[in-house]
Amino acid sequence: MLPVVVVHGGAGSVPKERSAGARQGVCAAARAGYVVLQGGGSSMDAVVEAVTQLENNSMFNAGCGSVLNIKGEVEMDALVMDGQTLASGAVVAVRNIANPIQLSRLVMEKTSHVCLATQGANQFAESMCVPQVQPESLITDYARMRWRQNLVPDTTPVEQQVGKMGTVGAVAVDVHGNVACATSTGGIPNKMEGRVGDTPCIGCGGYADNSVGAVSTTGEGEAIMKVTLARLVLFYMERGQSAEAGSDAALAYMKSRVEGLGGVVTVDPRGHWAARFSTAQMSWAAVQEDTLHCGVEVGEHLTQNIN
Repeated sequence: MLPVVVVHGGAGSVPKERSAGARQGVCAAARAGYVVLQGGGSSMDAVVEAVTQLENNSMFNAGCGSVLNIKGEVEMDALVMDGQTLASGAVVAVRNIANPIQLSRLVMEKTSHVCLATQGANQFAESMCVPQVQPESLITDYARMRWRQNLVPDTTPVEQQVGKMGTVGAVAVDVHGNVACATSTGGIPNKMEGRVGDTPCIGCGGYADNSVGAVSTTGEGEAIMKVTLARLVLFYMERGQSAEAGSDAALAYMKSRVEGLGGVVTVDPRGHWAARFSTAQMSWAAVQEDTLHCGVEVGEHLTQNIN
């Protein structure tokens, strides 16, 4: 059953006119991650490649498709975690970086720290010769339109989230049974400057441990943080539940305890996987044994042979 890669393009409300693009985007990212695994790459290589693909796709709220903060600027968070060693790297509120997920991996591999924030993260990127991009290159017309709409004083919280594409992420198991996770986001629309959500926080935006599995989360960041959603999924799995049952149990707990909605992609070291969500939609895709699986709507599960 190995290797396997599962990706998500964000839980929330996906407008009909964007659902096809969202499905195509996650499918392309999952394929890219699987190619890495087929070539002998590690699970970490695969999840970083998959999330890089999503950051480079303006359809998603990460990288060049990130939503804007209250000042109309892009601030991005990202996290990676290696299930073999529990090593992790994260960046918080970075600007002018095309692929925060790659910078997170550098934090993990090139420093003794787990997380770098704001200007410190950007300075580290410069020291690692990571090119900085113009801020405008990360801002899409769609993001700017939503930013302007949300500036209206009487906009309701529900209206603010319409069209929300959410965080992106991936989990994978390589041929050696090593698991990894990667998660990246532009945050929530019109957030306060400096707001940090669940994505870069270990146990919230993601978690990976070879003894249990790996999870990447998406959805209402503040709610996810309150229940440490990624680690909660693995807690249920440690108690004997499957990847799917553990994912459902954690999402149900978050909904009942703090009225939070979200989604997860999950794998265990044997290659069992799940893509589950409590929101209206979540674009997701998985590749295993040369078969592509994908969906956007509740209950949707399409399959296709990739050879």
